[in-house]
Amino acid sequence: MASKKVSSRRNVETAAPLEFVQLDGLVALKIVKHCQEEGAGTSEVAQGVLLGLVVENRLEVTNCFPFPRHSDDEDLDEMEYQMEMMRHLRQVNIDHLHVGWYQSTYYGGFLNKALLDSQYSYQSSIEESVVLIYDPLRTTRGFLSIKAFRLTPTAMQLYKEGDFTPDVIRAAKLSFETLFEEIRVVIKNSHLCNALLSELSEMITEEKGNQYLDLGTSVGIIKNVRTLMDCVDELSQEVNKVVNHQRQVGKQQQAKQQYIQKKAQENASRVARGEPALPDEDLNKLFRPIPPPGRLESILYCGDRKSVV
Repeated sequence: MASKKVSSRRNVETAAPLEFVQLDGLVALKIVKHCQEEGAGTSEVAQGVLLGLVVENRLEVTNCFPFPRHSDDEDLDEMEYQMEMMRHLRQVNIDHLHVGWYQSTYYGGFLNKALLDSQYSYQSSIEESVVLIYDPLRTTRGFLSIKAFRLTPTAMQLYKEGDFTPDVIRAAKLSFETLFEEIRVVIKNSHLCNALLSELSEMITEEKGNQYLDLGTSVGIIKNVRTLMDCVDELSQEVNKVVNHQRQVGKQQQAKQQYIQKKAQENASRVARGEPALPDEDLNKLFRPIPPPGRLESILYCGDRKSVV
């Protein structure tokens, strides 16, 4: 997965929050081309690096380059590859500052632990970094799907502490809706490109422009529903973990109460016989608390289900 360790270039205390991501049209075409070549129609994930700069309250993405595709057996140092690419871009006077990364997805299902790890690594080192999620399958159906996300401050703090127990998450009021914040994406083209697009839009008749409303989209709907079913199955497994934990805690509490009652009866019998009562024992050593299951996976599954819908 994408990872990055560099010093932050932005003063977190004085910088204004990012309101939108300004994406150059050429960068959008590069992302589309890369993801279409590597990930369209399959579950293969295509990834790359975003380059640009921060101007006032917007993040300008002016260039990008893909990560090379390689197998696990191949020895490829992604960090060295990124540094080499940035050196070459700097030599030809092209923007070479990291501002995030991009990734393809399969019908909107992109939230997982690997993406969370990568975005936390980027955002810890480069405060203004974002992750662009591009869905090539939805785009082929006539809807350009490019979204930008960032981890919220609450999610960053909890991930730094590494504690995702139910009590901590409840106290922080963290949910799948507050795990990531979506940043508005604006695609910017040159004036000549805008003139060309306006001219092409006048050449397309209304009947051709509404072709995406036909029943050809039923295939996409079927695949979307299947992906949603997978998300629900994974979420139900997390629910079963919570139910099993509650059942185990209930059994432990019952055994603890039986032990207390038995000891009380035995002490009463000893006192009646004139014998000293048994000393008190630490029940936490006899009945160790059962740790609750982590809630991070369930939050990710809920967010993934929402993104698929």
